[in-house]
This record gives sequence, C-alpha cells and structure tokens, in this order.
Amino acid sequence: MSASGFDWLAVDLEHSVITIREAEELIRVVALSGVWPLVRLSANDPVQIKRVMDAGAHGVIVPMVNSAADAEQAVEAVRYPPEGKRGVGLARAQGYGSAFEHHKEWLNQESVVVVQVEHIEAVNHLEVILSVDGIDGFIVGPYDLSGSLGVPGQFDHPAMKEAMAKIQSTGIASGKAPGIHVIEPDTEELLQRVNEGYSFLAYSLDIRMLDSACRSGLDAIRSRMR
Repeated sequence: MSASGFDWLAVDLEHSVITIREAEELIRVVALSGVWPLVRLSANDPVQIKRVMDAGAHGVIVPMVNSAADAEQAVEAVRYPPEGKRGVGLARAQGYGSAFEHHKEWLNQESVVVVQVEHIEAVNHLEVILSVDGIDGFIVGPYDLSGSLGVPGQFDHPAMKEAMAKIQSTGIASGKAPGIHVIEPDTEELLQRVNEGYSFLAYSLDIRMLDSACRSGLDAIRSRMR
C-alpha cells in the first residue's frame, strides 16, 4: 500500500488490535516509503497522542471530537509548550535527541490534526470546532454519525442526509480540509465526493479492499466456468 501511490496512510488504533509497538513499525514503514503516516487514535488521549507522535507519526485523526474543548485538547497534546502541553521525549521522531530542535519546529508547521465528525453533537458544534487554531481538517465517520442519530448504517435516512448537508456546507466554508471516508473501494463514489467539495479523502480500508478483490475475482471466475 505504501508503494501504490497514496498520499497518506492511517494506522488504525480505534477499531483494530494493533498494539503501540506494531503501530511504531507501521509508521516507520510508511514514512520510509515517502508517504505520510497518520494514526487514528482509540480516543482523544494525550498519552496515546504523545506516544504515536514520538514514534514518528506525522499527525493524528482524533475520534469523537464533539466540542471546541475536545479539539483544543487534541492540538495541545500534539504540540510542545507554549503552544501545547505535550511532554518531551527523545524517541524516533526527535532523532533520539539529535533532531529535537528540528522536530519542535516541524510540529508547529507541518504536523496534522484531523478531527472526526461522527456524532450529531459534533455536527451541531462544527463551526466552533473547526475555528480552533491547529485543527487542519475533519473527516466524517458515517457509521457512528448514523448511530448517534438512532439509524445506524442507514445513510439514506432523512436525518442522516440533513446532517451530511450541514457538514458539507459548514465544513467547506470553514477553510479547513473537509474529509470523508469512502468505505467501499468504489472509485465512482470517491469522485462524487471530490465533486461535492471534499479534499481529505480516506479511500476504503485494507480489509474491504481485500474482501472486495477476492469476491469480485472469484465471482468472475465462477461465472465463466458455469
């Protein structure tokens, strides 16, 4: 995947059994391939943020950010004082001490903080969340958002459509990178999202790509053998 041309890849700590040690290895592989390694956290946890950033992540995708205070907490966990509250360690990201000054400067200029919009509370507070300094963009979590509306997985439900319309209008007007997760490996849907104004796009995930390729390939083979 790192060699296939993606701009960034996310290591998922929220819905997987990946350990922090395995995350460090994945971050290293992705970064050494010239791709930006991001980490989707299991929670808006300053300790976990510190550890993955020390491991060399270029940024974090933070779940369940439902208020400006949540957003501020995430930014402060990524950055050192006085801009943030992150504790200082000398690990891979800091060149084990030799590149600390470079890393400190890089953090404020290049590191990425993306908030997940996956609850109706986030939708209702989206404008103030995105106004927080240091938030670079957002990404919609469609399954959890629909769940917060009481209609899990029903993306065509009127309440879900209304929430998505509000996200699109508010998010694109914010000047921050508007993002969405295209869950199935469907290039037509991804292009549709681009036309809608989304620019931070998560294209499927490894298990869906693998499942889709296996099923479509076997279906094609079996249809020719009948």
